Amino acid sequence: MSATYEACSRACEHIRSRVPHVQPQVGIICGTGLGSIADELTDPKCLPYEDIPGFPKSAALGEDGVFVFGRFGGKEVCVMRGRFHPYEGHPRNLLALPIRVMQMLGVKTLFLTNAAGGVNETYVPGDLVIISDHVDFSSIVGLNPLMGPNDERFGTRFPAMIGTYDKQLRDYGKECARELKIDKQVKEGVFFHICGPAYETPATFEMLRSLGCDVYGMSTTQEVVTAKHLGMRIFAVSLITDPAIHDSDSGSVSSRAEMLRVAKLRAPVMAKFLGAMLQKL
Repeated sequence: MSATYEACSRACEHIRSRVPHVQPQVGIICGTGLGSIADELTDPKCLPYEDIPGFPKSAALGEDGVFVFGRFGGKEVCVMRGRFHPYEGHPRNLLALPIRVMQMLGVKTLFLTNAAGGVNETYVPGDLVIISDHVDFSSIVGLNPLMGPNDERFGTRFPAMIGTYDKQLRDYGKECARELKIDKQVKEGVFFHICGPAYETPATFEMLRSLGCDVYGMSTTQEVVTAKHLGMRIFAVSLITDPAIHDSDSGSVSSRAEMLRVAKLRAPVMAKFLGAMLQKL
């Protein structure tokens, strides 16, 4: 399995053969427990990842592993209900595969969602955090999806990451939050990627706080790097499912079950928020 131009082209051709006339303008990646966002699509057409040449099956708990095509917020969209994570053991460049395929299908704007833990002590479970920037130690230690030979048909060898998270889209997000009267639950902050699957230690948590990070999670940054390389507009939002650690001796631990509970509870709000944003594009 790889994410070469040829591999992506084969996957794209297969998708078009299975879902004729598909022309998505916007790609949406559903975070853990947020797959019900795809239920908002009209005239949905589903295609499991395992049916697409070169695609692995998403094995993350709480994720389905299927593309859903349809109309949402007045736009033709391609929704990933389930994503690939580094901790699943996939080759790092394979994380670029679905993003490149979506771009070949016509996607020019990418919306990413994730379930995340809070670092900022003012955030509480259920809050939405618009990502303004990220810190990605995974890329620093060799998990960057662009490592290896570069194909100029995708993008330049050394993509600049300044302005990665589109300011106009972030402003739309804040505007939509006010219109939906959820602005008190919508924040803006810096995301930190941890590879997982082990959760952070209290010492790691304190490091994140000292770096000025507001939220952390096990996804998103590799997809964002790929999308930026492709020249896409990018908007990302985290759903806080785990509160900030206040006392390392409290015995409080992160729970996957609690993450899924909060995510499923707030998924309708996330869907309404994204739908409102799509209408502004």
